[in-house]
Parts: sequence; structure tokens; C-alpha cells
Amino acid sequence: RQRHLPLCAPHSYYLSVVLALVMGKVHGSLARAGKVRGQTPKVAKQDKKKVPKGRAGKRIKYNRRFVNVVVGLGKKRSPNANT
Repeated sequence: RQRHLPLCAPHSYYLSVVLALVMGKVHGSLARAGKVRGQTPKVAKQDKKKVPKGRAGKRIKYNRRFVNVVVGLGKKRSPNANT
């Protein structure tokens, strides 16, 4: 035996969702956009060592990922971890 919902149910659900989205502001005004970036002092970029490309770059990646792996306690470290 199948149960049928009344025909008005989907329409009232749609109406309540639309009203919830239209009413009320979510993220604040655009007058404050870029406030933090404008406050931070400008720091000049530092000169960095040239990153090897091609075969040499692949060699460094391989060594970093598979050769010099240190197995320790706990979870595996991510490649971007600084600790």
C-alpha cells in the first residue's frame, strides 16, 4: 500500500525555503570589504633559491616522498607540515 502526500505539501515547502533565503542579510556590507588586507603592512618578497625543473625536480620529489621517509609514532605527516 502506497502513501500519498497531499498536493499542497511541496508548494508550501518551496515557499518556506524561498522566504528563508530572501529575508535577512548574511555576510555584512561591502563597505568593509578588504579591511584587513588594507591594514596589514606591506612586506617585500624575499629572494628564493631557484627550484629545479624537469628531471632534477622529479628526482628531488621522488627522494622527498619515498627515500628519506622517517617512520615514527602517530599519524603520517603531511608534506606541508612545519613541525
